[in-house]
Amino acid sequence: MHGLVIRNTGSWYTVRTDDGRVVESKIKGNFRLKAIRNTNPVTIGDHVEIEINSEGTAFITAIDARRNYIIRRASNLSKQAHILAANIDQAMLIVTVNYPQTTTIFIDRFLATAEAYGIPVRLIFNKQDRYDAEDTAYMNALITLYETVGYACLPVCALTGEGFDGLREPLRGKVTLFSGHSGTGKSTIINRLIPDACMKTNAISEYHGKGMHTTTFSEMIPLPEGGYLIDTPGIKGFGTIEMEGVEVAHYFPEIFGFSADCRFHNCTHRNEPGCAVRQALEKHYISESRYKSYLNILEDSENRKYREAF
Repeated sequence: MHGLVIRNTGSWYTVRTDDGRVVESKIKGNFRLKAIRNTNPVTIGDHVEIEINSEGTAFITAIDARRNYIIRRASNLSKQAHILAANIDQAMLIVTVNYPQTTTIFIDRFLATAEAYGIPVRLIFNKQDRYDAEDTAYMNALITLYETVGYACLPVCALTGEGFDGLREPLRGKVTLFSGHSGTGKSTIINRLIPDACMKTNAISEYHGKGMHTTTFSEMIPLPEGGYLIDTPGIKGFGTIEMEGVEVAHYFPEIFGFSADCRFHNCTHRNEPGCAVRQALEKHYISESRYKSYLNILEDSENRKYREAF
């Protein structure tokens, strides 16, 4: 029997079968060995084959080929990967410039990973109501930066609904991954978009300025106007994986664009002579923050290291 994984609570997966049934399923024992480098061989959004048993539950026996996925390095398991979601049409990264802060390195790591798998991303800047003049100016500067690179950006306020008219239409009929740090307001946004979702919300730690986990499992939530939102637990850091050396520049559109004029085809855009990327950086056609993020990911790919703060 064939179905779609719509919820993942750890060891159990909720599968909605093609004929509309909802079946709680587990992975068959020997199946785990096929994806030894992944912490989650089955993920939300996977299309799977299941065998229903006499108790009404099922075993997942096979996964269809994935169209795409968003992947990151697993926390504390540097040689393993964790797939956030598979077979998605787009991703929306929920960003807060404060309460808590989302760094540009975190944003750029997420964007680069999405670029690697051809997944469009929108940046949703939440919590406008809490920002002072300095925070607002910084948010506007980030929006200008990322829109210039080519990413759609939308400032919203989940508490008041400001900006939500521009948020609903891009979601229509799409499978959309919501991601971001804990405390950025993903659950509050989902509750405003889908009042029946009843997602739990929590305050951030005012002492540490960081979010506290509210969502503890991944779930596909149907949208009233068609499509799904995939809600995932907040993530602290975003370690890139499956990126090799010169490939990294391909995932930064503005860097890749200038790299065509570099003297050497394998230029790493660090110290090589005739580097068009460095020249563009000096002329401010490429931002310092994006270039720093590029070097940061390049260092990870070469040294096989990842610092969780990113």
